[in-house]
Amino acid sequence: MSKSFYYFNPTTLSFEKAEFTFKDMAKRILWLVATALSFALIFVWISFYVIDSPKEKRLQKENNELKQKLKQVNQQLDVMQIVLNDLQDRDDNIYRSIFEVEPIPIEKRNPFFNKDTKYDQIAEHETDQLLKIISDKTNQMIVQLSLERKSLDTVASLVNRKSEMLNSIPAIRPIKNMYQVTSGFGRRYHPILKTIRMHTGIDITAPKGTPVYATADGIVSADQGGSGYGITIVVNHGFSYQTLYAHLSKRIVKTGQRIKRGQLIGYVGNTGLSMGAHLHYEVLKGGNPVNPVHYFFSDITPQEYDAILESSKKMNQSLS
Repeated sequence: MSKSFYYFNPTTLSFEKAEFTFKDMAKRILWLVATALSFALIFVWISFYVIDSPKEKRLQKENNELKQKLKQVNQQLDVMQIVLNDLQDRDDNIYRSIFEVEPIPIEKRNPFFNKDTKYDQIAEHETDQLLKIISDKTNQMIVQLSLERKSLDTVASLVNRKSEMLNSIPAIRPIKNMYQVTSGFGRRYHPILKTIRMHTGIDITAPKGTPVYATADGIVSADQGGSGYGITIVVNHGFSYQTLYAHLSKRIVKTGQRIKRGQLIGYVGNTGLSMGAHLHYEVLKGGNPVNPVHYFFSDITPQEYDAILESSKKMNQSLS
């Protein structure tokens, strides 16, 4: 049984039977569908953008924790950069200055020196930008650490070289318990040639057979020094240093032999043009004779050095 619908007509003030056309039915259906869709869209919007699901809440929490960790890593990189800068400063101004080496130029030490590394304030949602900052800082630090490692390797080699150089400087007395010089460095009267000539070393009086020691590390040279020196030992120490030990009675080292400071190399004698048993000792720097007394600083007290220096200044005749 079909239902009839009535509506109140205000003109006739009576109820009249409603007659629906197909067009009216279509409008009603469309209105109902539109209303339903509107409510559906509002429900979906509230579900996705207003109310977070448990999964979204969990992901949001993980994302916030990740951003906090990234910020901590970024802060740690800043601290590491401060430490690296301090190490570079020490390398340039302390370590390299000790070994008289030029500091590394800033543009070579830091190839990112002219690069703009300033970033805007990071917003809470800019995780990608934070990752980019950390990546850039990490890459810069890798390059800087690599350069610093090479620099410290250079410093380490300089340390070894410096140690070798210090061991190559004639720094002890060639005869133990030597407290004075019979004839010093400078112009002296030669007792045999009867002329005043340059005395290129010092003469140290000692009994024949007194041990003579190398004053620095080096290699025994084939050079015999000069005429009239008798049995002689010349040692090449490197770094432009040489020492000469003349008028020996005996040498116990061979040409080409590597020797150490303080090593026994021969014995005092009276060979060559000599007026008595003594050691003629020379120090040469760059091939030029220098006063050996100035190199006695590793095995004597200041008072002993002053006494030796004073005795070497006396204007007397040499023994050879």
